[in-house]
Amino acid sequence: MIDELRVNGDRLWNSLMEMAKIGATEKGGVCRLALTDLDRESRDLLTKWAAEEGCSRVVDPMGNMFFRRPGRSAGAKPVGSGSHLDTQPTGGKFDGVYGVLAALEVIRTLNDANVETDLPVEMVVWTNEEGSRFPPAMIGSAIYANIFDLEYGHSRADIDGNTIGAELERIGYRGAELPANHGFSAFFESHIEQGPILEELDKTIGVVTKVQGSHWYDVTVVGDETHAGPTPMAYRRDALRGAAELVGKLFAIVENSGFDARLTVGEFRTYPGSRNTVPSRVEFTIDVRHPELKIFDELHDEVMATVHEYDRTSRLDVDINRIWRSPPVLFDSNCVDVVRDSAIKCNYGFNEMVSGAGHDAVYISSVAPTSMIFIPCDGGVSHNEAENTSSEFCEAGANTLLHAMLARAGVAS
Repeated sequence: MIDELRVNGDRLWNSLMEMAKIGATEKGGVCRLALTDLDRESRDLLTKWAAEEGCSRVVDPMGNMFFRRPGRSAGAKPVGSGSHLDTQPTGGKFDGVYGVLAALEVIRTLNDANVETDLPVEMVVWTNEEGSRFPPAMIGSAIYANIFDLEYGHSRADIDGNTIGAELERIGYRGAELPANHGFSAFFESHIEQGPILEELDKTIGVVTKVQGSHWYDVTVVGDETHAGPTPMAYRRDALRGAAELVGKLFAIVENSGFDARLTVGEFRTYPGSRNTVPSRVEFTIDVRHPELKIFDELHDEVMATVHEYDRTSRLDVDINRIWRSPPVLFDSNCVDVVRDSAIKCNYGFNEMVSGAGHDAVYISSVAPTSMIFIPCDGGVSHNEAENTSSEFCEAGANTLLHAMLARAGVAS
């Protein structure tokens, strides 16, 4: 019976641990930045595993990878699932890669059971989801969804000036154009929650209904370099002191905007970087998030106004540039229902929830019916080498994914 079909949890776990060896860190995490040699190695391994399952492969010009298991309706749009293989510099074993390998396990399970689906089933890897090497995040799925054009995607550069286009060429993953009729009849992304809610509620599956929005900004504060000893405080144009004051004002905005508001300053660089020289230049990043569109946009207005006011009233020169806006997304109600029904079918406790993090599913939702499946992670810890979950949770998420995909792909009679 199709309803009784289940994945091989041990095989899924072993695949996760094998992939985690690529870029493994001493503290038990993974550092596999987008389009590095390690990223190429992970792509090569996945290609090998997919070929063993009889999947065809297409690589698009952004290096997004599409592995297809055919269905009876050969010309139909596939039911897709996947995530990403790149990590944070101090990332974990599950962020992104779990969603890819859960999709692979679905394909393996269908092959083991000799199940022919009506629609094709496709495993997908999106390029540079993290954005930690090439900002902004989720650029591969954004290009696929026509949010940005290909020239913009290829021109994104890392801190050393290496561009996505050149690095795709270097590692051999700059593919040809996708067929004009490519698309998804539905798309599901499985992921660790990256937060503590499922664990606190003792639930196994997160049925994700929407994703909160994100603004990313680059801020520069400019003053004057002077000697730390002879220059009195009143005569200084200290870029670091100004940046610190400004960051405090920005945090105050978010703290006054309710529980759901988020602000993070994740990068902070001072120049010239000498302990006895007053900094003349500070560069820092801001990440602002909220799940409600109205407040999301109001937060942007307040951030911009605060920075411009500080530039006007301080003795420093301050500039802000928003480099990315990803608004809140409401997922397709039918796909959400399918995930919920699949969790119930597999007898897993579930919780409907909002994703606090951005995912490739955000952009795919603009071109295909989409939803997400979450599983718990220990302490809600992610983007961290200590990131962890259990084999049982991974298996449960993959079983939920299996039946969600079957519900949309159908079984050939």
